Amino acid sequence: MHLTLLFFGLSCAWGLRLLAMRTEGTRQERWRRSLGLFLFPPLLLLMTAVALVCMGPQGQMVRWWEGWFSYFLAVGFLASAGVMLFKLMMEGRRSLHQVRTYPQIVLKGQPSRLLATPIPFIAQVGFWQSELVLSQGLIDTFSADHLDAVLTHEQAHAYYRDTFWFFWLGWLRRLSAWLPQTEALWQELLLLRERRADRWAAQTVDTLLLAEALVQMVKAPELYAETICAAFSSATPRNRLEERIDALLSSQESLQPSNPWVWAWMLLVCLPLMTVPFHY
Repeated sequence: MHLTLLFFGLSCAWGLRLLAMRTEGTRQERWRRSLGLFLFPPLLLLMTAVALVCMGPQGQMVRWWEGWFSYFLAVGFLASAGVMLFKLMMEGRRSLHQVRTYPQIVLKGQPSRLLATPIPFIAQVGFWQSELVLSQGLIDTFSADHLDAVLTHEQAHAYYRDTFWFFWLGWLRRLSAWLPQTEALWQELLLLRERRADRWAAQTVDTLLLAEALVQMVKAPELYAETICAAFSSATPRNRLEERIDALLSSQESLQPSNPWVWAWMLLVCLPLMTVPFHY
């Protein structure tokens, strides 16, 4: 039973990721589809490992070693997940500690940390309560209107708590790096996150100003890990910069009402745990 459960979890995780990743549809449809494909496999593997640990190495097996083999695999997987999470937390804590050594300023009513570099840069850095970091180069280079545009964009990241949620997604990214399409789905989620912030900002600022600011920020450096940083220039490689700009300049798509049943299929993640009471 243990090896069957292990094989079931691995097969479902691998098989689901082999599905072709589509990039058509509205932003909301793409977001739900990509997030589902990104989350389901690693969460299923985690729940399978937890179920195997709860069952223990004992049980009716064809061979005596099968229970111990699956048990140690599950323990090893959960231990690796714990180590990865701890390392990611330490990396994020160090970055946040570094950010808090920067001088604090108030720019257009927003508390910010000033980075002494001539290169334009702005980002939310942190976890649940993120810090706004911007560079002297951004203040010197951008006009007042363009500065308002990028500040509003970063307010969207703070509103959606993107740094917090993408910290956990970044952990699952590391945990499932060996599965197909992990990096492609991660980049898709980063792009859609930025498009969501663009759309939020476009409700109060001129979309043309946002597009112009985006072009100016293309060469901004990656100063912090993407798992705790939501930067205006994120997810803007040349092959996707055009998509963000086109989305900004095109007519805004209407928001579809959220349907809680869309994620009901995620309950299947808990399926391995339901087999624990039947273990003997």
